[in-house]
Amino acid sequence: MKKLFLMLFIGVGILAGIGFIVSSVDWIKLFKLEKFTQKTEQQLGDLLWESYSKGEKESNDPIVLKAVDSLVTSVCMANKIDRKNIKLHIFEKSDVNAFAFPGGRLAVYTGLIRESKNQNELIGVVSHELAHIQLRHVMKKLIKEIGLSVLISIATGTGDVAVISDIVKTLTSTAFDRSLEKQADIKAIDYMVNASIDPLPLADFMQRLADEQQMPGSEYLSWMSTHPESAERAAYIREYAGSKVQEKKKTIADATWVAVKKAVE
Repeated sequence: MKKLFLMLFIGVGILAGIGFIVSSVDWIKLFKLEKFTQKTEQQLGDLLWESYSKGEKESNDPIVLKAVDSLVTSVCMANKIDRKNIKLHIFEKSDVNAFAFPGGRLAVYTGLIRESKNQNELIGVVSHELAHIQLRHVMKKLIKEIGLSVLISIATGTGDVAVISDIVKTLTSTAFDRSLEKQADIKAIDYMVNASIDPLPLADFMQRLADEQQMPGSEYLSWMSTHPESAERAAYIREYAGSKVQEKKKTIADATWVAVKKAVE
C-alpha cells in the first residue's frame, strides 16, 4: 500500500511538473513562430486599421497633433523606442479612450485629452499603450482570443475577411489579461521615470475615472471598460512609483497644454 501511495505521489508530481513547464514555455517562440508573426503583424495591422479608420474622423488640428506627438516622442527617446515604428493617430471622439493596434499604431481620442487634467495624466495613458506595443501584448491578446491560425490566414489574405470586424472589436472594446495590464502599468511608470516625468498623475487619472464610472455619462469612459480594477491599479502604481523621479520636468509648455485643451473643447 505504501508503495502504491508513493507511486501515486510521484505520478502527481510528474504531472504537476509537466503542467508547470507547459504553462511557462513561450510556445510561439519555441516553434519559431515569433519571427513569422512579426513579419505578418504589419500586414495584419494595416488590414485592421483600414477597417477601423474608415468610419472615424482623424483630427487635423496642428496644435493638438504637434503637442501629442511631442509627448510620444519624449517617452520614446528616453526609452530607446524607435519612434519611426510608432504611428500616432488622434480621433475626434468624445469617448475617453486610447488603444494600440498591431504594427505599432497608437490611437488617442480627443475625449481622453479633454479628460486629462494635466499633460502627465495623458503621458501616463500614452506610456501605458506604448508598453502594450513594446511588450507585444496586442498580438498576445489576439492570439489568445482569436487564434494564431485565423490571424495568419487574415494577414496572408487566405482567411475570411468578415472576421476582421470581430478582431477590431476585440482590440477596441475588450480588456487585456490582468497580468498584462499590470506589466503595462509598471513599464509605463519606468518609461515616465526614465523621461523624468512624474508618474503619479497616472494613478490620479485611474482613481478619478474609477470614481466617475459611478456617475451619469460613464458610458463614455471607454478606457475604463477595457482597463478594469482601476482603483486597485492606482494603488499599486502609487506604491511602485513612490519617489522614483527626482528631477521632474514638463514635456510641453503650460501655454501649449492650455491651447491643446482649448482645441479639443
